[in-house]
Amino acid sequence: MLRSWRSGYLLPVVAVLCAAAFAVSGCGQTANAPSDQPITLVLDFTPNAVHAGIYLAVDRDYDGAQGITLNVRTPGASTDSLKTLLGHRADFAIVDIHDLALARQQGRDIVGVAPLVQVPLAAVLAQPDIRSPKDLEGKRAGVTGLPSDDAVLDTVVRGGGGNPKRVKRVTIGFNAVSALIGKRVSAATAFWNVEGLAVRAHRPGMHEFRVDQYGAPSYPELVIAVRGETLRENPATVSAVVTALRRGYAETAADPASAISAMTRQVPGLDAKPLTAQLAAVSQSFAQGVPAWGLFNRANLEAWSKWEARVGIVRKPPDVTQAFWLKGS
Repeated sequence: MLRSWRSGYLLPVVAVLCAAAFAVSGCGQTANAPSDQPITLVLDFTPNAVHAGIYLAVDRDYDGAQGITLNVRTPGASTDSLKTLLGHRADFAIVDIHDLALARQQGRDIVGVAPLVQVPLAAVLAQPDIRSPKDLEGKRAGVTGLPSDDAVLDTVVRGGGGNPKRVKRVTIGFNAVSALIGKRVSAATAFWNVEGLAVRAHRPGMHEFRVDQYGAPSYPELVIAVRGETLRENPATVSAVVTALRRGYAETAADPASAISAMTRQVPGLDAKPLTAQLAAVSQSFAQGVPAWGLFNRANLEAWSKWEARVGIVRKPPDVTQAFWLKGS
């Protein structure tokens, strides 16, 4: 589906780069990584603050320090990043963890190599008169049409003491903000870090029910993924990308204003004010519960795997040892 600093979760950059054992050699260029290798990374959605560390890494040439050149691309639609990766039109892609699970269920050899965030971003956003998820019984709730949306809505309503079958679902695509502001629905599934902020900016009384507060485990909503062949044949390149981005996210924690400036310089039309609010909201999730950005919390993945099957997104729990690169985690 679509889409507070806590500095204790992000170590100083030198310590992070040297201490996190993630298939890198020391604090310099990743061993065996080709010099100036062009790498295409496609985002999951329109550039927003969750991508800040990527743009800062490029702005400060942290990719060049690893012997690579990152070319960041924006997808045409929120589901295009996986298609682009599978079609060999990108080397790396940011994908929703549910899309990764579904792709692997279909036999696609896709592997998550680094979490962009450590927590779910999915939520049910609701009108001011919806004070509890149970209040959605008999009301219209917008969903994008993706399987994970139904799981999120069911989990939140059930966790709030309601009956999900009594909620009237309406497919609205990725238009949660306009549907809510226009009062076409009483609630909608969306990402709290972007749509949630946008909705509350127009209507401060809106409510936000995050899925992990209503029964879902903590899991990394967005992950950087590669084709399995890339990981098997070019692990040094994967390490180089992750190392460069880890430094970008560590520096984003230390200097958020520079990260915002890097984004507005590289992406014409981006407004610094909402970006700043988004970054303040999401930044603590970049390395929450782990020593450094880019490391998976295996216990969280195991819990997510069971939940993913239990709520019907996939038929059976994904094998986390196959679906994710757990080196260093």
